[in-house]
Amino acid sequence: MREFIYYSKTAPTSGKYIGTDLAASGRLDIAVHSVIAAFFLSHRIREDVRMHLIFMGPPDPPKHLEMKPVVEGKTGIDKIYFSKKNVAKVLKKMLYKYKRGEKREVFPGFWVEKKPLLSVIDELISQGKEVFILGRSGEDIRQAALPENPVFLVGDHEGLPSKDLKRLRKIAKKISIGPRTYFASHTIAIVNNELDRRE
Repeated sequence: MREFIYYSKTAPTSGKYIGTDLAASGRLDIAVHSVIAAFFLSHRIREDVRMHLIFMGPPDPPKHLEMKPVVEGKTGIDKIYFSKKNVAKVLKKMLYKYKRGEKREVFPGFWVEKKPLLSVIDELISQGKEVFILGRSGEDIRQAALPENPVFLVGDHEGLPSKDLKRLRKIAKKISIGPRTYFASHTIAIVNNELDRRE
């Protein structure tokens, strides 16, 4: 199982703050593209990926949206219909269904709760997982030894939170996909490709 954490300083933390223009809705478009890059292959959804979205925009940050889509069973009972076209709709519904004090499963395999970035990372590390910060500097992913269940952290267009960087550097390793800066969604696609090739 591979996991991705996408951090956004601006993505809304309530469904009411998401309009039809996703770019104007706290750059939710970046989150949507990142989800698509994480899960979707041609004609199917990856079953070996879990994604964490950390949204820090208004009105009620932080929100942690966790996604591990169920692909087996009957649609509407065991799973939801999860397509590229309805990713934004799913995220909006997840935020609408948030309930204070709960980690709530909104759909099969889709949870929402109030939890900050470092708490999510600490929880993953406590499960024995190794976290990698994606950026231009760091060990080249093509040469890096990666564990069986790696976790990759990527920021939005504004990057990772400066207040957390000191601690992040102590608990996570820096890793690079190359000397140029790519979109978050492209970065996730490249990591997926690297892991696919290793299989």
